Amino acid sequence: MAFRLLTKGAAAAAVARPAMTISRQAGVAAVRAYSTGKEVEPKQKAASIIDSLPGNSLVSKTSFVTLSAGLATFLISKEIYVFNEETLVLVSAGGLLAVLLKYLREPYNNMANDHINRIKSILNKAREDHKTAVQDRINEAGQMKDLVNVTKSLFELSRETAQLEAEAFALKQQVAVAQEVKGTLDSWVRHETNLREREQKQLAAYLIEKIQQDLKDPKIQQQILDQAVVDIQKVAKNA
Repeated sequence: MAFRLLTKGAAAAAVARPAMTISRQAGVAAVRAYSTGKEVEPKQKAASIIDSLPGNSLVSKTSFVTLSAGLATFLISKEIYVFNEETLVLVSAGGLLAVLLKYLREPYNNMANDHINRIKSILNKAREDHKTAVQDRINEAGQMKDLVNVTKSLFELSRETAQLEAEAFALKQQVAVAQEVKGTLDSWVRHETNLREREQKQLAAYLIEKIQQDLKDPKIQQQILDQAVVDIQKVAKNA
């Protein structure tokens, strides 16, 4: 079984040797560039490695490392897994991925924190606006606490207004009746005046006609003449 696994691994390595060589060289170059680009103190590097392990405490991290090492040793000792170039490529790719995750984690965390802070600011602003609206509503309700007294005052005012309107309407009716009576009386006065004027005209015409007829009578003319002579004599005596 182990020989079969080794044979298969050798065949796969022989087929994929150029690609693996290139990948290995790229991984080694990346590791060298990372190691020479930034020098880290051993304590900090060890602390970062320990922090990168899964677990919440040092005991759990140590247990994970021990279990992983034991499992790897068991697999290699039983020839279940053969350490070859593919393993080196896998380790290099894992290291490169870990480096990328390490450097991309902080920008991603910053972006996530900015997004969270923006959402928090929006929620806080909405909460403040809601509090302001509720406070305004409470103030409006407080201003309406005297609504009963205001309603009573308005009712009294409306009743007084209705009474004044009724009195004004009655006065208007009285004025209208008085104007109608005055118009009727004026028409009667004008009618009586016209009748009186007509009667006076008729009487004057009758008297004028009567006098004219009397003047045509010879006796009346003689009496008038005698009376005129007497009046002239009196005037002459007085003179």
